[in-house]
Amino acid sequence: MTVISPISSGHLADSLIGLDRPALRTALQKLGVPDKQLAMRTGQLWGWLYHHGADDFNTMHTISKELRAKLAAHHTLNRATMSARQVSNDGTRKYLFKLADGYEVETVYIPEAARGTLCVSSQVGCTLACRFCHTGTQKLVRNLTAAEIVAQLVAARDDLEDWGNSTSPPINSTRRRITNLVLMGMGEPLYNVDNVATALNTISDGDGLSLSRRRITLSTAGVVPEIIPMGEKTGVMLAI
Repeated sequence: MTVISPISSGHLADSLIGLDRPALRTALQKLGVPDKQLAMRTGQLWGWLYHHGADDFNTMHTISKELRAKLAAHHTLNRATMSARQVSNDGTRKYLFKLADGYEVETVYIPEAARGTLCVSSQVGCTLACRFCHTGTQKLVRNLTAAEIVAQLVAARDDLEDWGNSTSPPINSTRRRITNLVLMGMGEPLYNVDNVATALNTISDGDGLSLSRRRITLSTAGVVPEIIPMGEKTGVMLAI
């Protein structure tokens, strides 16, 4: 296994990366975008962030130069900071991402013949003590925000060069490197229901990251009262 460390990719303070549609709309509103333009501008920005994977405001050619300048003055497109990356001989990649407050979470990419699965975290630490899970030996520090969950996928797509454009195959094509997503990383997703639901709805949005809900699996240790509500909010698959 090859170990590559450290890799600095910026931080998420004031970054637009990971925000959902309402948060992007609010950011644009604060920059003075007229109400009648908010829906259109939010859609444009959404596409640049989550379909094209833009990392520079200047590449957003469908957005006016004036608005791009305002965005650049108040926000960044910084990705999650990648503290370390381990690459296995079979192509598996294990990432350690540092959050804005200094805590770290793990994300793993697992390539297979017909699909590529990204395993993401939902908490820093965990309150459960499952004997098969190392995270269970760590105390719970905090829930991840929705943006921090989404940012794991964005950063992995950067590393895997897995973004779409107008000439690429469809997002859900088997030629994609990340075709599936599982919440089987650090933490219990159903103890962070609001942020997880927002993140999964962002990830499955058809105009952006566009992972099919049938290709997203939430893994839980069995927080029964939250299972049906989460299914109603997101429509993703469940593993217990």
